[in-house]
Amino acid sequence: MIRMLRYLLLAVLAIVLVTIALANRDAVTLELLPANISAFVGQQWQIVLPLYVVIFGGIVAGILIGFVWEWLREHKHRSVASTKSREVARLERELAVMRDTKPEHQDEVLALLDKRKAS
Repeated sequence: MIRMLRYLLLAVLAIVLVTIALANRDAVTLELLPANISAFVGQQWQIVLPLYVVIFGGIVAGILIGFVWEWLREHKHRSVASTKSREVARLERELAVMRDTKPEHQDEVLALLDKRKAS
């Protein structure tokens, strides 16, 4: 059921994106610098693209910038989690060593009871 809902959502999204692309096929010119600055520099960097490429490129760029921003923002949380996991692993190793080297009788009462059974 969920799989069918996912496929339906992807199909609707594809139809919407294709419709936007077909409606925005006209070419636009993207210039890197304003006209005054490009005249001063002597270079006119520009590219002609269909408008839908500019729209979808802007969406993809925004998503990528958001992902990178969030990854950088959560760095301290990942660092703390890594430190805590190393500490847990160290404590588990220490506990395993302590369990392996524990004495036969840990409790004095149990040791006294065991002595009575033996005699």
